[in-house]
Amino acid sequence: MATISLRKSNTRLPPEVNRVLYVRNLPFNISSEEMYDIFGKYGAIRQIRIGNGKDTRGTAFVVYEDIYDAKTAVDHLSGFNVANRYLIVLYYQQAKMSKKFDAKKKEEEIAKLQEKYGVSTKDK
Repeated sequence: MATISLRKSNTRLPPEVNRVLYVRNLPFNISSEEMYDIFGKYGAIRQIRIGNGKDTRGTAFVVYEDIYDAKTAVDHLSGFNVANRYLIVLYYQQAKMSKKFDAKKKEEEIAKLQEKYGVSTKDK
């Protein structure tokens, strides 16, 4: 019902709002059916991707068909308790994600160069 009122009043959304949500602090054993049950209450879902790698466990991406449904989900599910864990629901921001990835990549590159040339950052 809230999404209908948002659409009718021509509410201008902030620029960070988009259809893709990044969800953190999920229980490691959550199933995709449970994810659809939780997030499907707020609108039609196009896709859910649950992280299953060592560094992506407990995270997921949820893509909604409509931006207003995604906004409603963020508003209602941030801090929602699932299996004694409080969800962190954010709008996916590609620029921030790629910066983190680039930083890790640069750190690895620096470490390789330090090893190659025998440079140490520790004081002797």
